[in-house]
Amino acid sequence: MDVLADVVTAMKTGPASSGRTEVRGPWGLRFEGSVGAGFHLVLQGTAWLLSPDLDPIQLGPGDAVLLPRGLEHALADHPDSPITDFDPAVDFDPEAVPQGPGARALLLCGTYRLDRERPHPVLSKLPDVVVVPADPGRHRSLHTAISILGEELDAQRPGAAAVVPALVDALLVLILRAWFENNDCPTDRGWARALTDPAVVQSLELIHERPGAAWTVADLAADVGLSRAAFARRFTEAVGEPPLTYLFRWRMTTAARLLRDHDRPLAAVAKEIGYTSEFAFAKAFKRDFGVPPGTYRKQLIPV
Repeated sequence: MDVLADVVTAMKTGPASSGRTEVRGPWGLRFEGSVGAGFHLVLQGTAWLLSPDLDPIQLGPGDAVLLPRGLEHALADHPDSPITDFDPAVDFDPEAVPQGPGARALLLCGTYRLDRERPHPVLSKLPDVVVVPADPGRHRSLHTAISILGEELDAQRPGAAAVVPALVDALLVLILRAWFENNDCPTDRGWARALTDPAVVQSLELIHERPGAAWTVADLAADVGLSRAAFARRFTEAVGEPPLTYLFRWRMTTAARLLRDHDRPLAAVAKEIGYTSEFAFAKAFKRDFGVPPGTYRKQLIPV
């Protein structure tokens, strides 16, 4: 069980949207706040990331940016350049994109559709802007993927329509992994530590692999070779909440995913996440989501 991949899969509510954008200076593009997580790759050239709440951030070729909470922001060739409203999901007329006499930049901009109402701590604990700079000596998988994307988008070779979406999906995990590795410190709390502490990772893998098991703190502690008190303290410091609180969170997250992606009966969903009765499951789900599971499923069905 890969915890990070499992979390990202559970958080996704649909496919990512993205678009290749070629601009020439002077240029500036404003991105409205989104319900998902925005992302940008600077494939060629340079850009500045601008937001009213942040100092300008200069970006270069190969840099990756993730905005986990869909913060409103802008990209530009210079902080003082004029800004134009822009939506990467719309098929823009090339003439509507700034094309001045200055330097060329090639960008990939888009949005990951994620559950923002119940964000997993992996995402909710991130800053508003995550920047992973190009570094030839680190994160080779991420930068290889960015390089391949740049080639596919620039050359538009046969099969690009299949290659690009797969790479864009993979980028979310690659960016998160690179961020946690960049910010990992043995004394830090948070998911950078949770994903590298062997005992915590092992316990998370157990919970994710068998959310329906009747786990106790003592059971999890024994399985990872720690005393109950030591395990509970270590888990809580790394993850940000006690083991059984996280277990309940993951059970409800799993239930929501099953209701969203499958049509299995509610009783089967309840059993899979560890509830002996459909009634007990429905009560717990309503307490957490505000609506019964049947209503939740109906709300997801397009009219």
